[in-house]
Amino acid sequence: MASTASMAPTAPVARFRSVVVDCPEPRELARFYARVGGGTPDEEDPDWVVLQVPGGPRLSFQRAEDLTPPEWPRSDRNAQQFHLDFDGGATWAEMDAAHERVLALGARPLDLEDREKKGFMVYADPAGHPFCLCRIEHP
Repeated sequence: MASTASMAPTAPVARFRSVVVDCPEPRELARFYARVGGGTPDEEDPDWVVLQVPGGPRLSFQRAEDLTPPEWPRSDRNAQQFHLDFDGGATWAEMDAAHERVLALGARPLDLEDREKKGFMVYADPAGHPFCLCRIEHP
């Protein structure tokens, strides 16, 4: 177990800048996530598109022509390296509405089983990256 001294806050080495997502079509994927989480993509460079999610992280999308999407939920080969979680609402009615909206935007369901028990549903974005809609009870 870690000692209390090793868990004390320390000065950061660097400030967090962004999450970078490899994809074959940066503009398209940035537009997808802008519709899911908000914001307006900066599309000046077709190979590097930046999206500042309001109240959230900066997402950058970089061109990777031959991207092979992860084989969710596998971990033995071509595993997911990260995934994004989105607040889908506090109620199952809000989650159901968010579910319908992400499907209409081009998401593909990966795991919708036991959603009430787990509190989330897993999808693939148009490039094949996993992301979740999570049920978050707001205080």
